[in-house]
Amino acid sequence: MIEVFTDGACLGNPGRGGWAARIKLSEQSQWREICGSEKLTTNNRMELTAAIKAIESIEEKSKNILVVIRSDSQYLVKGMNGWIVDWQKRGWRTAAKKPVQNVDLWQKLLQLSLKLNPKPQFIWVKGHEGNIENEKVDQMAKEAALNA
Repeated sequence: MIEVFTDGACLGNPGRGGWAARIKLSEQSQWREICGSEKLTTNNRMELTAAIKAIESIEEKSKNILVVIRSDSQYLVKGMNGWIVDWQKRGWRTAAKKPVQNVDLWQKLLQLSLKLNPKPQFIWVKGHEGNIENEKVDQMAKEAALNA
């Protein structure tokens, strides 16, 4: 299994944003960290970008290995675990018939996820509740946003 924790942060919404991910193969003891920033973005875009960058960084190594992505973003987790199917059926429109926000990132994340076998699991973790890995990616994303 490949375990991933992701987070996104934004100073202002929109504003300077940062994303972060920690990645570890189950048999390894070390976490690999990646992060980045954008000068003008939103928190939701940074949450999606963190998951995209994490999958991109492990794509070749993850053939036939389960990837578990843990995030405190219900937007990301609910989107990948349910909403995205309905959005596709409706031509990337919401139930209210409005265009899906951040469709470019949702489509990219879906495309990357479909390349993995098995498909990645997206699991929600409660933020700011003492989960060490979640706290670390939260801090990394905030620092990345400050440096944008």
